[in-house]
Amino acid sequence: MAATEPFPVPRGWTKTTRSSVLHAISLAFSALTRAWSSSATSRRRTIRLEADLDRAMTEIALRNEELAVKDDRFARVPPRRRPYYGPTQRMRILKLKAARGWSSSQAARVFAVTEETIASWLKRVDEEGERALVQLSEPVNKFPAYVGYLVRWLKSMCPMMGKLRIAQTLARAGLLLGATTVRQMLREGPDLRESAEAALTEEAGQPIVVTTRVLKAKRPDHIWHIDLTVVPTTAGFWVPWQPFSKILRWPLCWWVAVVIDQFSRRVCGFALFKKAPSSIEVCEFLDRVTKRTGTKPAHIITDQGGQFISESFMS
Repeated sequence: MAATEPFPVPRGWTKTTRSSVLHAISLAFSALTRAWSSSATSRRRTIRLEADLDRAMTEIALRNEELAVKDDRFARVPPRRRPYYGPTQRMRILKLKAARGWSSSQAARVFAVTEETIASWLKRVDEEGERALVQLSEPVNKFPAYVGYLVRWLKSMCPMMGKLRIAQTLARAGLLLGATTVRQMLREGPDLRESAEAALTEEAGQPIVVTTRVLKAKRPDHIWHIDLTVVPTTAGFWVPWQPFSKILRWPLCWWVAVVIDQFSRRVCGFALFKKAPSSIEVCEFLDRVTKRTGTKPAHIITDQGGQFISESFMS
């Protein structure tokens, strides 16, 4: 079998090496872009997801290369001649340090400062006034503004975190928010009716029907409200370290189910659970309440929790 002849190389090819590299890269990414565009319109969901993942990984690699070039240029500047970070930039660095879990030495190495500088920022992070060393990018003078700022930053840094996951994450830090509240903060002051309808999304694969009918109680035991909440014990579930940051059950907290009559505002009954109750357990709790009160409501209003939209509860 005849040996394969080598690929013919033109004479003087070394004179155009750098330009040929640029042309080859441009051609390769043009082909990638065309492949991604065709995959985006594919009928197969797996192909679309693979294309999205490939594009995301490519974007990460390109961004890392951009940062490497900028870091190399910045490192060549003598430390005394480097520009100082501004107050808001210092806060951004400290937020990245917290998100990454970096030590002071790691953060100092990444941002080309000394470890003592990072330690100084941390000591003076709560200084007040216009000349504070560390400042937020937007004024936060009231508690709702603080919570909204925190929610929007988490969403910007973790785009895959939904409103429910953000609420659960903040709950572990001792800040209790509802998913609808998180949605309103992310939308920055939306219309209340629009937010209420948008909050009724598809959960657990069950389609939710949005209705404009308003129920008003005309007498006691006409309409009941039932809801679930978590109440921390002395151990608490807000601490950030594992396993306490992941477990929402006893002995870290109790799950409390409460039934309230809309007309009289009285508490018809409550129950404690060591973990998130199932729909069957909620139904059994309601049966006990109706037997104790000797009456059944005409309507029961719930949220869109998994226990309340299951077939066992709806039936």
